[in-house]
Amino acid sequence: MLTQKDVVNIPKAHKVIVDADACPVKPEIVKAAAPFGVGVLMVASYDHRLAPMDGVEIVQVDRSDQSVDLYIVNRIAAGDVLVTQDFGLAALALGKKAIALSNRGQQYTDLTIDFLLDRRHEQAKQRRGGKHTKGPRPFTEEDRHFFLQSLTKVLKGLQEISES
Repeated sequence: MLTQKDVVNIPKAHKVIVDADACPVKPEIVKAAAPFGVGVLMVASYDHRLAPMDGVEIVQVDRSDQSVDLYIVNRIAAGDVLVTQDFGLAALALGKKAIALSNRGQQYTDLTIDFLLDRRHEQAKQRRGGKHTKGPRPFTEEDRHFFLQSLTKVLKGLQEISES
């Protein structure tokens, strides 16, 4: 969790940045950000066309590997909130003192990201060796609700820190 010590140099105008290629909670992000006056930036490749939404800046990038991630990493700043399923991108955001949430509302932290990256690496090795590994469970309405609660809590916390 972000603490007062972590946010000494955080600009007041933070934003929510979304790795939007396969993000199932785009409407919830817009719904959560609006009451706080927080801008939303959704980044997707040209392969994933996004419909315009009020209060959302949409950026479409090249479809080459890692284009979305590179665009996001080059623009994210301390105090921004990143929504992504990508553990590697989350780790880079944490390194820049941003807050990273999964599409299910799990907050990535410096304490958890190493474990998640290691697990991803081990599963990739197993798949290369021919072993089948389990994917994520199906996304549910409970996941959607928990995400909305988590993002709202993070934005409220940032607002309180900004006002202090």
